[in-house]
Amino acid sequence: MSNTASLWYFESVNLFDVLCPHKTKVMDQKHEFRSYKKDQFIYIPNEEASHIYMIAQGRVKIGHYLDDGQEVVNAILTTGEIFGELALAGEEKRRDFAQVMDNDTQICPLSIEELKSLMKDDKELSFRLLKLVGLRLMRLERKLELLVFKDARTRIIEFLKDAASWKGKKVGFETMIPTKLTHKDIAALTGTSRQTVTTILNELKEQNLIYFDRKKILIRDLANLK
Repeated sequence: MSNTASLWYFESVNLFDVLCPHKTKVMDQKHEFRSYKKDQFIYIPNEEASHIYMIAQGRVKIGHYLDDGQEVVNAILTTGEIFGELALAGEEKRRDFAQVMDNDTQICPLSIEELKSLMKDDKELSFRLLKLVGLRLMRLERKLELLVFKDARTRIIEFLKDAASWKGKKVGFETMIPTKLTHKDIAALTGTSRQTVTTILNELKEQNLIYFDRKKILIRDLANLK
């Protein structure tokens, strides 16, 4: 799974570099970033799916609501990443929501028509977009499997391993994950409670398996994290 997660992350970043209209001479003159404040929605369920979006600055939470109104967080994305890509796969109405997590978030929208125009002349771009959609579906399937079959400790440890594989930086034998995620964010992503996340992270810290503060999580030895 680590290779898949890593590939998913780098595909997202590379696609941002390729797709952002401000980096495309043909589109640059007529395109503007959209600014959002914390907690604003970029789109909500049942809204028309007409664009994909790229994060130029800030963070965005992707999720959906259960029948009882409970919020389920699918992903928390940050600068350089892309979302709303299911519109390309034929989604007509949004099934999820995209909500801004930071003030001064800058979003670059790209209409499906603009995207199709770019894809028409670039087979490599088409291939990478299809790969992005496929890999994200694989991540969602894995998350569902963890939620159904694994206990809270395992879900949190698997989250740390996945985060290490796609955003971690090797520092000797240790792996450093730069992150702004709070314990509440991790709880939302793993289907646990904030208290459970705090308890388990503190247990892992006491066992000298990890170290964490507000800006990073440091995994002492990824192979021994269990």
